[in-house]
Amino acid sequence: MAVLSAEMFFGRAFNQDPYEVYADLREQGPVHAIEFPAGVQAFLVVDHEHGRAALSDPRLAKDTRHSGTPVRAEEFFGETLLGLDAPDHTRLRGLVAKAFTPRRAEALRPRVQEITDGLLDALAGRDEADLIDAFAFPLPIIVICELLGVSADDQADFRHWTADLTVPVVSRETAERRRAAAIAFNDYLLGVFAERRAAPGDDLISALLAVRDGDARLSHGELLNTIALLLIAGHETTVNLIGNGVLALLSSPGQLKLLKERPELLPGAIEELLRYDGPVERATQRIALADVEIAGVPIPKGSWVHVSIGAAGRDPGAFDEPDSLDVARADNRHVAFGHGPHYCLGAPLARLEGQVAIGTLLARFPELALAVDPAELDWKRSGSIVRGLSSLPVRLR
Repeated sequence: MAVLSAEMFFGRAFNQDPYEVYADLREQGPVHAIEFPAGVQAFLVVDHEHGRAALSDPRLAKDTRHSGTPVRAEEFFGETLLGLDAPDHTRLRGLVAKAFTPRRAEALRPRVQEITDGLLDALAGRDEADLIDAFAFPLPIIVICELLGVSADDQADFRHWTADLTVPVVSRETAERRRAAAIAFNDYLLGVFAERRAAPGDDLISALLAVRDGDARLSHGELLNTIALLLIAGHETTVNLIGNGVLALLSSPGQLKLLKERPELLPGAIEELLRYDGPVERATQRIALADVEIAGVPIPKGSWVHVSIGAAGRDPGAFDEPDSLDVARADNRHVAFGHGPHYCLGAPLARLEGQVAIGTLLARFPELALAVDPAELDWKRSGSIVRGLSSLPVRLR
């Protein structure tokens, strides 16, 4: 088995379109060794069957302390749900799930619709717009801030902190930006916690402060970690669900026409957009707790295992014509939200926002079209996991 260089996954060509690379790898086999700097031993899973199984395999841990090169899930906030294993993960997830319920997310639908309508009202009368900057970016940050109970006056600060907390650390300057944002975020939340303890409201922070399971409650650090995760992961992924999804539809005129003619297909269409070009290209890391095998490939203890969500979604062994968008696709068993104990808690809210945002956009601007050649679009990454557009110039009429 040839060993892949990690550098091939960070070039601009791969970033623009990783699916051809994944298809070539999948033809060679479902699992590939990758050589990372500093001697890190890693393996990439590129098919649906073994990728889905790996996501729920208890022999593959999330806590990086099981590897020889530990990397913390959140540099300034300690471990989050993304980097914990049972029993810590089970306890923390259970507490968060009591507060962040699908019912709470669904109750936001009227408000998500109202925010969506307001953002699209601001575009009325314009010929062109950058859909990321004017719509896909502000919508989820407003929603998550209102869910947490953040006042409108403070939402601009939250946007700034989100941008700085996800900036790649490539220099002393970017490291300082992240550190300063983390400190400001922490200080702000300390004040909010004190306010909500004194006067609880009908918001998620109040619910997280109050939630308990017997004598178990969220610690101060766990509260910070959870809210940081909700803010950063919940925002960035939804921005790209909307941006990537709209681009996929505009690039498939027949499917766009079908969805306009049959809006009842919208919930299934969102699932298809998540499969076809979802925001999360690669799942967060797993570490082998013992020597294991995946698809017959030996994985030594302590090795990192990466599951490509994007590759799994384009696997012809799991989906008919996987490289074609089909908004009427049935039995869509994608893994865009993960699988197993780490399945995304925010999936109901992300689906809701995607349905409202894309459905309303297409209804309000039926002549929506790309304003540039698709080859001119620039793709960006957050932490090598989340992939989305830097901008999406569109013609509105």
